[in-house]
Amino acid sequence: MPGAHGRVLLADPRGYCAGVDRAVIAVEKALEIHGAPVYVRKQIVHNKHVVATLERRGAVFVEETEEVPEGAVVVFSAHGVSPVVHEQAAQRSLRTIDATCPLVTKVHKEAQRFAKDDYDILLIGHRGHEEVEGTMGEAPTHTQLVDGPDDVANVQVRDPEKVVWLSQTTLSVDETLATVDQLKVRFPGLQSPPSDDICYATQNRQQAVKQMAAECDLVLVVGSTNSSNSVRLVEVALEAGARAAHLVDYAAEVDEAWLEGVSTVGVTSGASVPEVLVSELLDWLGQRGYPDVETVKAAEERLVFALPHELKQRREALAVDASAE
Repeated sequence: MPGAHGRVLLADPRGYCAGVDRAVIAVEKALEIHGAPVYVRKQIVHNKHVVATLERRGAVFVEETEEVPEGAVVVFSAHGVSPVVHEQAAQRSLRTIDATCPLVTKVHKEAQRFAKDDYDILLIGHRGHEEVEGTMGEAPTHTQLVDGPDDVANVQVRDPEKVVWLSQTTLSVDETLATVDQLKVRFPGLQSPPSDDICYATQNRQQAVKQMAAECDLVLVVGSTNSSNSVRLVEVALEAGARAAHLVDYAAEVDEAWLEGVSTVGVTSGASVPEVLVSELLDWLGQRGYPDVETVKAAEERLVFALPHELKQRREALAVDASAE
């Protein structure tokens, strides 16, 4: 066990992005306005702690729309849903609150537009991820999933001059560009999305890890295993020179054996992780000989998204009712 000379490099930015913040607040506000239970389709964000906290307040998480009682309130997660899910909700007379991240909505709109123009859409992303399923649902007959560079050989298109790539917002920037490069070898006419699909927060968190990884004997990423952007941070840390890197949901999951021979620990967290979990990890490290914390800043984040319009409308209606009493 090292003495009190170990140090921590703390990545900035880390943790909550604007889309996650908006989604979590959307569930909290829905509970305030409508009362419990409020149903949430899938995990609102991919984080165990956040989901458990909202469950204690009266949120009920379901896998599919058909599990929600007719006429109840349901929140769609930050990862987005396909048009079919909206149709299912309407058939069950559900009161929907769409907490899809606006950056995911942007990719949905790109898919709609390119499908309308009869392009083949190559969606770079991870098979089975909720965001991928939602985006593919916007243009199922025009979209093929490309799950990393190894999948490029399987792609078939109708017209090599009418093909465009889009991507899941939470991927590794470097791996996505590697996939795009390989696609361009096969399809020189491949078009790019009008603006970058990988979200600013994903890129910033990866950049902060890249800046500090080479100095780190160990990088600890706070996040859940089903959080794509958190898993990517572990990969980025190792690729950028960290000797070891691990993903943990809580400080208690850190194996003290990982600290043997370690003088510098890097700490960051995925975009769906509340800061309290990072604070607990820093306290845990401080008690084990790593009291000095130095921030490594990669970017300034000031973006804030407005709450879903359904919440604003409901809140305004309640305000009108209250003033009429």
